Order: sequence, then structure tokens, then C-alpha cells
Amino acid sequence: MTDQRAEYGMRVRREVLGDEHVDRAVAATTDLDAPFQDYITGAAWGDVWGREELDRPTRSLVTLALLAALGHEREFEMHLRASRNTGATPEQIREVLLHVALYAGVPAANTAFAALKRVLGADPADDEEAS
Repeated sequence: MTDQRAEYGMRVRREVLGDEHVDRAVAATTDLDAPFQDYITGAAWGDVWGREELDRPTRSLVTLALLAALGHEREFEMHLRASRNTGATPEQIREVLLHVALYAGVPAANTAFAALKRVLGADPADDEEAS
């Protein structure tokens, strides 16, 4: 990876995920996963998230929809926390999760709504699953 691509990817990664998260990930990097970390920094953060054709809130919402639909709860929660930095609102996330329910299934959306409430506190009154 070129130094310029790495620097740009790291800047975008920090803007989206926050310095604290990225610092933890960098500190936990070993010889085993260093190539993977380089890859996601360049490809995900530099080459995709760094593109200008979609704004950050839109990329955030698309990412959340995909992660929810695929059942990647840990990554979904990470991107919920990142939504505070991207400008995607809890109301927009709610609407995306309604689409997930329709097109990917109620169980996927149910899990995602529970995470939404847990991570963003969107509805702290009821922590039980909806179905």
C-alpha cells in the first residue's frame, strides 16, 4: 500500500470510527493481522469510504443495512457507534432497519433494533426483544 493511500485511509478511518477505537485496533495489531489491518485501512477506508460520490451519512446507513442483514452484530454495533461521527441519525437508522425487516427478515432486524437501543439508547425503556 502506498504511503499516501495508507495516510488517507487512516484519516478517514479515524474520522468515521473515532481516534479511541482506531488507537485500540492499532495497539492490538500483531504480525498475524498487520496485513489485514493494512488492507482494510486502504481498501475499506481509503478506496471506498473515502469516495465522494456518497456522503458519510449515506455510507453509514448502507453499511448498517448490510451488516444487519448479514447478521454481523459486532460490526453492526461498531458502526452504530460510528454513526455519531457520520451524521446518520437514529431515526434514519430506524427506517433502514424497517427495510432490513422487509427484505432480509424480521429476525435480522429484531437483532439490529436491540443493538440500536443498547448502543444508542434510542429506546431504553424496553430492552426486551420485539418478537
